[in-house]
Amino acid sequence: MQKRNVLVTGCKGQLGSELQALSVCSGDLELFFYDLPELDITRSDHIERFCRTLGVHAIVNCAAYTAVDRAETDIDAAFLVNRQGAAVLASCAKEHGIMLLHISTDYVFNGESCVPYRETDPASPLGVYGLSKWEGEECIRQIAPSHIIIRTSWLYSVYGSNFVKTMLRLGSERESLHVVFDQVGTPTCAADLAGAIKAILERYDSSSVYRETYHYSNEGVCSWYDFALAVIQARGLPCRVLPVETSEYPTTARRPHFSVLNKGKIKKEWELVIPHWKASLERTIGRMTEGSGRQGNG
Repeated sequence: MQKRNVLVTGCKGQLGSELQALSVCSGDLELFFYDLPELDITRSDHIERFCRTLGVHAIVNCAAYTAVDRAETDIDAAFLVNRQGAAVLASCAKEHGIMLLHISTDYVFNGESCVPYRETDPASPLGVYGLSKWEGEECIRQIAPSHIIIRTSWLYSVYGSNFVKTMLRLGSERESLHVVFDQVGTPTCAADLAGAIKAILERYDSSSVYRETYHYSNEGVCSWYDFALAVIQARGLPCRVLPVETSEYPTTARRPHFSVLNKGKIKKEWELVIPHWKASLERTIGRMTEGSGRQGNG
């Protein structure tokens, strides 16, 4: 069986780490994982070198500038990674005739909808992070002949730093936590998204051209308050979780009040079964409790 080589960027992040955990059973795929400093997606010479030496059939871009609040002042860095990096990868994909699978975000929307966002809904980012990711998407659409863009939301994992780990840490230290209840969306377990990406990589036809945008999160809907409460209850912590309005918890960057994503397209076209967010949360906290020594700090 001939292997198809896939270059995965940003392998030290939550999603990249979960993809590495799945790579031991990747069928005809051979996944190669790189991150800074060996591979900088903003440098075309780095990308070209890896594509040539590895004989890459596809690229999965998990690298991104994701510090939402810091991006409001660190503007150049956010656009360098999220827009320029995407353009560099797209140019390499075009040069080598390969498919680029790119991860984007619900922050491309302004959160003013009252129904789940479809892939065709107009983008209207509220801040620098969302705008930089949207412009990165547009670069890919304009440059890369074959590409798949997957927007996701509220990502968490046993790896790295994330909301779930923060709630577990604070919940074990404090008697109460205040969490916003008027921002609604859906958590995404990075392990589930990694599984979806793996399924797409196993099924895609390298001789075909893809120009698709998809939405992926877990099933269900909740507020950040609901999410935090579920985290605390799953671990059985005595900490009280109290709801507050966004106005009571100001942040540098504005957050969308509604960012539920419609996943009908990716489920239908790739025949995916997506777990409910509560089931995936319980499974992830179970993995954290087991303690594999690979989970990082958070």
